[in-house]
Amino acid sequence: MDSFIQERQQFYRQLDEFWHDLYQTEYALYDIKTISKTLMGDIKQATERIGHIFYKTANLLRNLDDDTLLQLGFPKETLSFIRLQTIAIESVIARLDLVVLDNKIKLLEINSDTPTFIKEAFYVNGKVCEEFRLDNPNEGCEDQLRNALKKAIQLAALSIGKKEHAHVVFSSHGDHDEDCYTTHYLKRLIEMNSEFTSLSELRVVEKNVYENGQLVLQRGLYDNQGRKVDILYRQTYPIEHLIDDIDPISKDKVGQILLQFVKNQELAILNPPSAFLLQSKSIMALIWGLYELENSFYNAEELEWIGQYFLPTYLDEDVFIGQKCFVKKPSFGREGDTVEIYSATGEKVDKTPLQTYLDTLPIYQEFITLPTTSVKTERGMKEVHYMYGSFLVNGEASAFAIRAGGQITDNESYFLPVGIEKEGDE
Repeated sequence: MDSFIQERQQFYRQLDEFWHDLYQTEYALYDIKTISKTLMGDIKQATERIGHIFYKTANLLRNLDDDTLLQLGFPKETLSFIRLQTIAIESVIARLDLVVLDNKIKLLEINSDTPTFIKEAFYVNGKVCEEFRLDNPNEGCEDQLRNALKKAIQLAALSIGKKEHAHVVFSSHGDHDEDCYTTHYLKRLIEMNSEFTSLSELRVVEKNVYENGQLVLQRGLYDNQGRKVDILYRQTYPIEHLIDDIDPISKDKVGQILLQFVKNQELAILNPPSAFLLQSKSIMALIWGLYELENSFYNAEELEWIGQYFLPTYLDEDVFIGQKCFVKKPSFGREGDTVEIYSATGEKVDKTPLQTYLDTLPIYQEFITLPTTSVKTERGMKEVHYMYGSFLVNGEASAFAIRAGGQITDNESYFLPVGIEKEGDE
């Protein structure tokens, strides 16, 4: 086992700016799960079909009144903002959490606003495939991601009237390796002139500043060099957190001021505002409700896709009591936080330790048992539950990899790379 630990550490240490260990525990497994080309195709097809359903639903959401959006859990501070469609792309990078069980693919949720797991799927997965001499199911996806980001930046610049020389800033929490290194990876990937500034160093100037009648500082967002930001890529700066962001000194609601800049086309953000419109898990309840009614908003083929890939999801638990086990999730929760599993009698049988989204509107989704597999860890072989994190890039299926751990996938789960099994393998 000592030799395996040394081999794992030696392999991952050669990968620049990668967090193979997180929170002082093993994160990236020195192991690989093989799948067939058929399953790879099925995952990509499911990803695109599910993405199509969400993106079509976005048009419906923009036409809902404020009261209905509030009932779906959207914070009132975002109502003047979330209907914006600043670019012709709902979400540049979104991640679907998919379960493959008994040859069926089911969606658990979508992170359309600030998805994590990017560098693992797009870059590291390929390196592990090389190490294990397997074909990479994500071959070519880095180029796809690069082109998508470049296109999004160009569209974002045009949306604020910047035909050239837009100042692009990538930002994340500077003291969080996963966020910071992922953001640096994306910044380098696009091969464009851009800067990095940590979130704590960004400065919001609400009003124009004048001295002796002369404008000396224009209102807007500024980086750590004092340059006005035109386009902000916010890797992990969720809108539901941003609206509560207050300057510790001035007590100004800087997050809401920043959103006002976006609304006034003084600043562009990526992912765009439309990505947040799809972030609430309550949207799955809306989609499922329309499916059950066979609503004409979706055509016959789209209704078939919803039945095939979506799980029954509601805004109350009554339909499950006495019938099926179910999961209670916060509409804006992340990384398994505040997720609870209930038996068909309504008895709580499991929950995650973190319970920080108790004030968020809950949704109730049919429970399915995640499949299991055996993986090699630094402590020996381990049986884990797993699901696929599958990316949607500008509406097209892209890279995917596996998150493995407990029945509830949280921020302590492993990254398990995926390779294509060789012909003739079982």
